[in-house]
Amino acid sequence: MFKRGVVIGKFYPPHRGHKYLIDTAKSQCEHLAVIVCWKKSQEISGVERARWIKHIHPDVEVKLLDDDRLAEDDSAAWAENTLAVLGYVPDAVFTSEAYGDPYASFMGAVHVLVDKERTHIPISGTMVRSNPIKYATFLEPVVRASFSRRVCVVGAESTGTTTLAKALAAHYKTVWVPEYGRLYSEGKLSAGDEALWRTEEFVTIAKAQAELEDSLAEAGNGLVICDTDAFATGVWHERYMGTRSSAVEQIGAARRPDLYLLTGDEIPFVQDGTRDGEHIRHDMHHRFIERLEESERPYLLIDGSKEERLTKAIAAIDAL
Repeated sequence: MFKRGVVIGKFYPPHRGHKYLIDTAKSQCEHLAVIVCWKKSQEISGVERARWIKHIHPDVEVKLLDDDRLAEDDSAAWAENTLAVLGYVPDAVFTSEAYGDPYASFMGAVHVLVDKERTHIPISGTMVRSNPIKYATFLEPVVRASFSRRVCVVGAESTGTTTLAKALAAHYKTVWVPEYGRLYSEGKLSAGDEALWRTEEFVTIAKAQAELEDSLAEAGNGLVICDTDAFATGVWHERYMGTRSSAVEQIGAARRPDLYLLTGDEIPFVQDGTRDGEHIRHDMHHRFIERLEESERPYLLIDGSKEERLTKAIAAIDAL
């Protein structure tokens, strides 16, 4: 058993091969530090990767190392920077790479080589970045959620958004995120609260919708189907309050799905006891188009029969 060990890597992103390496190191060390190396040019920040590592391994010490000025093959410089970040000399270095021997030697540490040939878990960060959905099973839930492709179904009242969202989730065998605003509305009605809507309620709905989406994304398979989102909540605020809300739209602006599917309003209106917008359904449909285009969000109009809608939606998602 080593007293202090270190694992260093890009973790770009962290995958189950990394988890195996870190778990192996933890089993042989009283204290383990994990150093996340990052460059400003990389799409995923070092802070985000460090957060993921800490979430997956709350019992390790996580450090950041800006390696913009470090040459890949300069083991002496890497060792020097590692010691500066750690503030102590580790007893052991755990890697899956050939560089581990000289790197550890420059620190006066033992090198423990773990699964160099990737036979235990055949995955790499490059593979994940090339096709996150294909390799989603190699990602821990918190990482998989961030890498997931997100498709959001939106539309005016009674245009088949929920029907399509459920059908897509079933087709792709993944999660679908229900509409929190509907649940909120039903609760509001059942409580006898038929007062006019308030902006604060839409802020609550937008935040809850975003949190629900992120939570359920962890259970997905790399693809998440959303029945509305915080952006759509902003459109509905405009419909009910007669004006736009910067507070609601700020939540939606920070989130951009890979694709919006806008359900057409050509199908018959069905009253379910909560809907009140049949008379403005066509106007709402066109407002969604205006807002989607205004914010330059990718969208596709989905119309036709249930079967035709599903076929069009699947083709669009497969093309992502």
